[in-house]
Amino acid sequence: MNVLWIFAHPEPRSLGGALRDEGLATLRSLGHDVRESDLYAMGWNPVVEQVGTTPADVRAEQDKLAWADTVVVQFPLWWYGTPAILKGWFDRVFVKGYAYDVRGEDGRTLRYGEGVLAGKRALVVVTAGGREPSLGPRGVNGPLDELLFGLQHGTLFYAGMSVLPPLAVYGADRLSQDGFTEAAELLRKRLRTLSTTAPLPFRTQNGGDYDRDFVLRPELAPGRAGMGVHQCLTP
Repeated sequence: MNVLWIFAHPEPRSLGGALRDEGLATLRSLGHDVRESDLYAMGWNPVVEQVGTTPADVRAEQDKLAWADTVVVQFPLWWYGTPAILKGWFDRVFVKGYAYDVRGEDGRTLRYGEGVLAGKRALVVVTAGGREPSLGPRGVNGPLDELLFGLQHGTLFYAGMSVLPPLAVYGADRLSQDGFTEAAELLRKRLRTLSTTAPLPFRTQNGGDYDRDFVLRPELAPGRAGMGVHQCLTP
């Protein structure tokens, strides 16, 4: 496969940097072609320019996306979200007419499972300072799947990508050598199955699950609300 690795961490000698190096080496050992966007090393400008212009650096990133079969997005969880430089990458690269406000031949808006990036896979790799229970269903930090909902559902899936279950490394600021060894092996295992892992079962916008106001039909996930209803977890 062609794999684009987007890395958003200011310190290459960090845990994140070490995992990135392990990941790239694994992909290459498996015979995949790999390109990287190391945003801090690139000095990526996160500020949106005047609407209507497409700078050369943005076109270069869009060309990488067109080339890629799979995109790995790696970052540390900062203040319950992505680093600003990564948010700025999406703001500048996923622009109108490219990743949103795209229409099909029938006039329907192509989003949530459809769009220019349909057919591509995405994997989020995130390091978090909190321990795993604190990012669980009743943890003080909130469930990690909900913290990642905006990125995974509202950005990657919105633009058409099939989003794989994320890989999270917890307690990142106090990880032991044994912990790193375990995390690196988990990453290698996930990368070996990039093409076969079942994606998160997000509901497509135009697949019939939503009414004309884009509200989930009442017979689906009855009595439930919230982010989880946008995954089809039962046949």
